[in-house]
Amino acid sequence: MEDHLREHDLTFSLRRQLLLCLAMVLASLFLIIVVQRAQLPDALLAGLPWPQQALLGILLGAATGGGSFISALRKPDADTVRRTAESYGRLDLGGLNPVWISMAAGVGEEMLFRAALQPLAGIWLSSLLFLALHSKAYDFRKLDRTALLQAAGVFGMSVVLGLVYRYAGLLAAILFHTVTDILGLYAVRRLAAMSK
Repeated sequence: MEDHLREHDLTFSLRRQLLLCLAMVLASLFLIIVVQRAQLPDALLAGLPWPQQALLGILLGAATGGGSFISALRKPDADTVRRTAESYGRLDLGGLNPVWISMAAGVGEEMLFRAALQPLAGIWLSSLLFLALHSKAYDFRKLDRTALLQAAGVFGMSVVLGLVYRYAGLLAAILFHTVTDILGLYAVRRLAAMSK
């Protein structure tokens, strides 16, 4: 019975993640159209041509996510790796769920933090808000060395995503974020399987 409840909680977390990302997209559209008073196609299609954005986003995501994947598997007992794996290990990472979760996060978070908030608040403030959104997942309440390293990593990644959005475009930021998350979640799944 307890395993069934735990499995239900994980499934709920996946649904909640997907619903949260849908809410972010809707909030983004509101902020872009009503607050920014921007034309939606202009706001979403600006930047490099789409093929260049796609290539750049995939390459950056593969480099960042691949580096994290290899680092996590080489040092699975490191505090940052262990705590990050525990945080994201609460998600249902079976099957293709890492892909769906990553796509939802990439689209929802980049629409909200880059396309909607960054033009209003700038890279630094939108990155602080991005960090605040991730504080529960990473459990920054402990404020120890590991939490500070994780917070710096999340904030730094957000700044880089903001620069990618500014100089390349939204699609590049979405794909960069998505590919990084896919590799990260598959690393968490692999670490969970290794610890069994």
